[in-house]
Amino acid sequence: MTEFFDIVVIGSGVAGKSIASGLAAEKNKVAIIEEDLWGGTCPNRGCDPKKVMISAVEAQDKVNQLKGKGVKQAVKVNWSDLMAFKKTFTDPVPEQSRKSLDDSGVVTFTGTAQFTSHQAVKIGESIVKANQFIIATGARPFLLDIPGSEHFLTSDDFLSLQDLPDSITFVGGGYISFELATIANAAGADVHIIQHNDTPLKAYDNEFVEEVMKPFKANCGPVHCNTNFDRIETTDGCYRLTDDGDFDLTTDLVFGTTGRIPNADTLNLEQAGVEYDKKGIQVDHNLRSSNPSIFALGDVLSKKEPKLTPVSSFEASYLLDYLTDKTDQPIVYPTIPTIVFTTPKLAQIGVTSAEAENNSQSYDVSTIDTSKWFSYSRSNEPVSKVTVVTEKETGLLVGASCVNNEADQLINYFSFLINRKISAEELSTIMFAYPSIGSDLSSLYN
Repeated sequence: MTEFFDIVVIGSGVAGKSIASGLAAEKNKVAIIEEDLWGGTCPNRGCDPKKVMISAVEAQDKVNQLKGKGVKQAVKVNWSDLMAFKKTFTDPVPEQSRKSLDDSGVVTFTGTAQFTSHQAVKIGESIVKANQFIIATGARPFLLDIPGSEHFLTSDDFLSLQDLPDSITFVGGGYISFELATIANAAGADVHIIQHNDTPLKAYDNEFVEEVMKPFKANCGPVHCNTNFDRIETTDGCYRLTDDGDFDLTTDLVFGTTGRIPNADTLNLEQAGVEYDKKGIQVDHNLRSSNPSIFALGDVLSKKEPKLTPVSSFEASYLLDYLTDKTDQPIVYPTIPTIVFTTPKLAQIGVTSAEAENNSQSYDVSTIDTSKWFSYSRSNEPVSKVTVVTEKETGLLVGASCVNNEADQLINYFSFLINRKISAEELSTIMFAYPSIGSDLSSLYN
């Protein structure tokens, strides 16, 4: 059976779902293909459920910081209750996502899509042809190829754990490891992180990473840097991680959290004439692949921009405008904030302090200890620091980083100031509710 469409979208995550619905609203005959959970990674087993679970950590942190400051009762995170709460968010997602697509007039297919030619894909026994394709298949966890690698669990598994064991080990020193370890420890597990070099969270300001590492090591567990274990063995219902030297660690569960790889290698892209590398599908400034009738967006791309949900949404919005002749300009990304949901949280955007210090003729850097500021001392936060980077020629804010419990909110303010090119003088004319994080901005950027 062969069906014909104007446009076929492969992948129903945030980007795919959004652009499919948008194109259908413009009277295109649109189909979308999903091989796993409708709605994609973020709402099913990614940022949304993770943030639900982080909420329990935030509540625990607040109480712990205020013990003896008006609060007496300690807070314990109950894993089974927390997972039940998380499921109230994730369980409805697949059905709601598919229904939303159906209601928008998009034809839905379930199954694995593989290209059979430049303008056709096969899904099971069905062939779907289209004038144009959009690939939005996202990424999946990467696992080390070592003896015993079949024992690795992934972040997907962590966010579905019915029971929390006594000890958990996370392999990899990126944000995924630290966030999941923070959640697990708050719920009572002993955690270990194994990092192959000496720079965990390497994308972030070294000084601020140290501020995260100190309480992590004290409260959560050890971070084994410069460690390259090379096998996993089972022993008495647990897992033993060893190398050829002295490293020897036994743990109840071991999670491979060494990053993610794009879902480009399963699509039979060679048949479609689409070029890709280990980082993903290669596209031009209009998100067009080497096949002029095939576009790609989201985490499946080979790109320098962070592979984050809002970036995928931005690309979907741009591509919708491009395909419906609302723009003929190349995509231009805004300055993108990133965050690590640890205790404390760590966030940054734009020009880093290291980049600024290496180009001191162009930038000014200021780091401020804000732990005594009212916004942070009122909740007895143990650490709060903010770095701002301004451009000497214009005086405009071009970069910022922060480490404190409100970093996720503060970095969004900085994102707005940077992307809207708001000067310190203009900021001084804006009135924020007081006392609040926003009311501190003029003291950080002046």
